[in-house]
Amino acid sequence: MRDPRLVAAPSTDAPTASVTFEYLAWATVWLLTGTTIGLIASIKLHWPEFLPFAWLSFGRVRPAHTNLVLFGWSSLVLVGLSLYVVSRTSRVPLWNPRLARIALWLWNLALLGGLVTLLAGVNRGPQEYREWVWPLAVILATAVVIAGFVAYRTVAARTLPEVYVSNWYILGGFCYLPILYVTSYLPFYQTGLGNTVVQGYYMHNAMGMWFTQLALGVSYYAIPLLLGRPVYSYALGVLGFWTNLLFYPLIGAHHFIFSPEAWWLQSTAILFSVGMMVPVWAGTGNLLLTFKGSSGAVRRSYALPFFVTGLIGYGLSSTQGTIEAFRSANIYWHFTNFTVGHSHATMYGFIAFIAWGAVYGLVPRLTGREPNPLAVGVHFWLALVGVLTYVISISVAGVLQGFAWVSGQSFIASVIAAEPMWLWRTIGGLLMVGSHVVFAVNVWAMRPQRVVAPAPSPDVVRIPA
Repeated sequence: MRDPRLVAAPSTDAPTASVTFEYLAWATVWLLTGTTIGLIASIKLHWPEFLPFAWLSFGRVRPAHTNLVLFGWSSLVLVGLSLYVVSRTSRVPLWNPRLARIALWLWNLALLGGLVTLLAGVNRGPQEYREWVWPLAVILATAVVIAGFVAYRTVAARTLPEVYVSNWYILGGFCYLPILYVTSYLPFYQTGLGNTVVQGYYMHNAMGMWFTQLALGVSYYAIPLLLGRPVYSYALGVLGFWTNLLFYPLIGAHHFIFSPEAWWLQSTAILFSVGMMVPVWAGTGNLLLTFKGSSGAVRRSYALPFFVTGLIGYGLSSTQGTIEAFRSANIYWHFTNFTVGHSHATMYGFIAFIAWGAVYGLVPRLTGREPNPLAVGVHFWLALVGVLTYVISISVAGVLQGFAWVSGQSFIASVIAAEPMWLWRTIGGLLMVGSHVVFAVNVWAMRPQRVVAPAPSPDVVRIPA
């Protein structure tokens, strides 16, 4: 419900508000660009003659889509929100917003270069999510280090003796991503089975040690704030952080079960995938239990339903990943469209919904402006129905492919079996892209005001930041 008395919190400084919103605005631009390109890739699966240009061929638009969505939308929105969270939880202004803005422009430069080079056919070969040529990777890594340094210096300047659990996750993500990125680009790993091992390590830890860390860090701040109550268990939050760090780095090889990789490495990945249930359900249960007894608040809020959906998506998609890791399931599911459905359930059903909930919940407290509640509702339902349509259809396609392969049918038989589901995948994608257009309108409605109003007295501010 719209609150006509809402104003920006008096403790929010203008530079922090400005640079945070710039991150979110550019993330929205890359969301629209990346998912439009992804829709083109989806259409080409069942209509290969669609846009028959070399620079829009499937082999080029698909990596352009994944890199823009991962490094453009998902990373920028979570980094922007994280910079705001470290400032608020430390009770100090963001350290050096100008440096944070430099990181943003370096990030945008890398994204633009990545888009142009990938569509032009210039890449590093079949190394998923590592297709960018190394100069662009260096620019992105520089941006990550600068943004992480700003976050660290902000927490270091805190006025409280404790480091709030959100900052554990956020700083952990900024610490791990440079390690992951450097490892994935070292040249002596890029041949033979070593490249396959590093590929599994890279693509899975990008999810678990970067996106998940930032999303949970933002959630541990935003959900208690929006509910007006403390997190259910601080200890569970700390348990989730350390066990995620323990189990996640070694599970990437479960994407290559029955491959020429060492059998012991495959078994280790399966074992640690089971161990991942500890941090997953520590985090999911902890945050969902924070909602206990707050159904009325969820009904009245336009931000909290996104968080509930995202947390459910986190628990279910991660549990699905553990089940999929077993060899008995791999026979039917891996290297099929089922894995594509699983990745979208995670990145969209978990990460995107958490990010949207945080944007709708925190930005009005940052700028003093709210979106239209009806438009937020349209965004929610288009995105939810769209992702469910997408994930269910593509997962069914994967099952059909897997059964065809196991039964010894020809490859083209599996294509024929899966093709009807690809049409439903495109329908779901259309709904998702439509929701992103509505989200962009809502972000524009929440833009910072040009004229800063005088700070109101404390009793006028309905919900402090």
